[in-house]
Amino acid sequence: MPRPSQPLLSHEGVVTAAVKIIDTEGLDALSLPRLARELNVRAPSIYYHFANKEEILEAVARAIVLETPRPRDRSPENWIEYFVTQSLNFRRTILNHAKAAPILLRYPPRDVLARVYDRSAAFLIEVGVPDELHVLILDGLDKLTLGAALTEAMKKPRDRSKIFPHADPEEEPNLARALKANTRSPEELWAESVRTFLRGVTEDHGTRKRRR
Repeated sequence: MPRPSQPLLSHEGVVTAAVKIIDTEGLDALSLPRLARELNVRAPSIYYHFANKEEILEAVARAIVLETPRPRDRSPENWIEYFVTQSLNFRRTILNHAKAAPILLRYPPRDVLARVYDRSAAFLIEVGVPDELHVLILDGLDKLTLGAALTEAMKKPRDRSKIFPHADPEEEPNLARALKANTRSPEELWAESVRTFLRGVTEDHGTRKRRR
């Protein structure tokens, strides 16, 4: 059988190449001609799989979200840590593709995210969290995780390991004192923020219920 005159393209191959370009060169570098050169094909060949650049960006956002591993521990007694791990995993995925982070805001893969939220709601039912708290928890985690991770992704790489990197000890002495007393890394702080949110939601509900 004769070899094809051009390399065969696949949907996954185009997406993988697009992610590579964005990760290494930045979002502005992605164009159909640049993508075609990366794939060693002519730009029109890409239209067999995607109608336009927007569809490619949608597929990139979907691929990035699908990279996020699920927490392994799904035991009811550790339900808070399950959600902490899920949030941390998504945060790490976004930071692994920091230059692609804006795509997740513009093209969130709602079908993938909806399935994640549905599994999370099922787990909340399993551990006995009242139904009226489910949306509060899921919506809160969504906003906290995505917002915090995207904010982190917008920082310069050298600043991601720092908390309030522009704090001046002379101009902001109280903040400098707080930073000196802090012993947690940015990721550890984030994990504790999620724990605090989940504990606060459930404990506040329990307190209000006992007062009735």
